[in-house]
Amino acid sequence: MGPLILFDGICNFCNSSVNFIIRHDTKKKFKFAPLQSEIGQQYLAAFSLDSKLDSLILIDEGRCYIESDAVLRISKHLDGLYKALYIFIYIPKSWRNFLYRSFARRRYQLFGKQEYCMFPTPEIKERFIHSEQD
Repeated sequence: MGPLILFDGICNFCNSSVNFIIRHDTKKKFKFAPLQSEIGQQYLAAFSLDSKLDSLILIDEGRCYIESDAVLRISKHLDGLYKALYIFIYIPKSWRNFLYRSFARRRYQLFGKQEYCMFPTPEIKERFIHSEQD
């Protein structure tokens, strides 16, 4: 299947981030699923993560990355200069995650949220998974 990004499907910023990744992943490496979906919840359980976790999560080659690790590992595979952001992996994880969590706590206030998970357009629908067979 390839790398899977789990995201907060009701968060406007998270939905914009998914659209950003799709635009800059022209090789179509990443697949996506909302954390609130059945498949999202299955992956959270499989990696013994809290079912209420609302962080960006990357599942890649059987490993699970959360918070700043997920963001930086995703950036490494994007087109253009976004790959260069991976250099921040050398900043201590505690500092990176402090900044990540500080922003994450305020994202609903800054960008709002939706009542329901995003519904992908027909052009990007194949990038979203609904079950382990997708």
